Amino acid sequence: ESVPEGPDSLRVMETLIRNGSKVVFATSFGYMDFVMETAKKHENIIFMHCSGYKTAENVGTYFGRMYQARYLSGLVAGSMSKSNVIGYVAAQPIPEVIRGINAFTLGVRKTNPKAEVRVIWIFSWFDPGKEKEATKALIDAGADVIAMHADTGAAPQTAEEAGVYVVGYNNDMTPYAPTKHLTAPVWNWGMIYNQVMDQVTRGTWKSEQIWYGLKEGLVGLAPFGKDVPEDVRKLVETEKAKIINGEWDVFNGPVRDQSGAEKVAEGKAMTDGDMLSMNWFVEGVKGDIPK
Repeated sequence: ESVPEGPDSLRVMETLIRNGSKVVFATSFGYMDFVMETAKKHENIIFMHCSGYKTAENVGTYFGRMYQARYLSGLVAGSMSKSNVIGYVAAQPIPEVIRGINAFTLGVRKTNPKAEVRVIWIFSWFDPGKEKEATKALIDAGADVIAMHADTGAAPQTAEEAGVYVVGYNNDMTPYAPTKHLTAPVWNWGMIYNQVMDQVTRGTWKSEQIWYGLKEGLVGLAPFGKDVPEDVRKLVETEKAKIINGEWDVFNGPVRDQSGAEKVAEGKAMTDGDMLSMNWFVEGVKGDIPK
C-alpha cells in the first residue's frame, strides 16, 4: 500500500520476491519502467502491470475500457444538468484521463447537446484538499453536476454540501453524497486477479495485453441515485447493450475535437492505439491539456 511511483517500488518488488512471491501485480501506471527492470532480473517471476504498455515474456498488462462506463455516466449527467455546465475534477493530463473526459462528454452531449464540460486539473491521483477546492471552483463557475477522476470522496462530499449532483468514480460513492450521488463508473478488479491466478495455477499463463470492458464485466456503473428518471435509466441500458453486443462503441464516428475538426469520420471507428494515445479534447469540453 502507498508505494510511491518511483525507484522505491523497485525495493518493494524485490522484497516481495525475496519473501516468496511468484506473481507480482503492479497497480499504477508509474511503476512501468521499474517493473520492466525488475522483470529482467527475475525471469521466473510473473509480473502484471496495470495501465502500462510495455511487455516482456514474463510481463503482461491489464486495464479496462473505463471510457465505456464514463460514456454511460455522461448520459446521466447531461440529463440532470439545468445550467448546461458540468464540472470535471481531473487527476493527471495523460491519455487515460483525457479519454475518460472525452467519453463522458460524448455521453453528456447526447442527452444535452447544449451542455459543456469544464475541466480543472489537480495534478494528483489522491489529494482531498485539491479535489475539494476544484469542486468548489467548478460550482462557483456554474456547474450543477460534478464528475471526477480522482481517488477520494472529497468531490462527492463537497457536492453534497453544496446541494449539487455528482457522478463518482472507482466505486459507489453514495456514502459521501447520500442525496446527490447519481451513479459512478466502477471497476471490478477481482475478475482480473482471479483470471490471472487461475492461469498461473494451471500453467497456461502467457504475456498479453488485457483491455476488457463492459462486455467482460471489468467496468460498469454503480446503482442509480433515486433522482435519476426512469427514461434516463432505460437510455443507459439501451446504450450499454449496443456496446456489449458490439453494435457500436463510444468513439465511433463522427467525432470532432474542440475546434470542430473531424477526428473520426462517420462510419469509422477509432483504433485502440488511437484511444490509448489520446491527447486532444472532443467538442464540448472547456479546458486545456497541459503540455
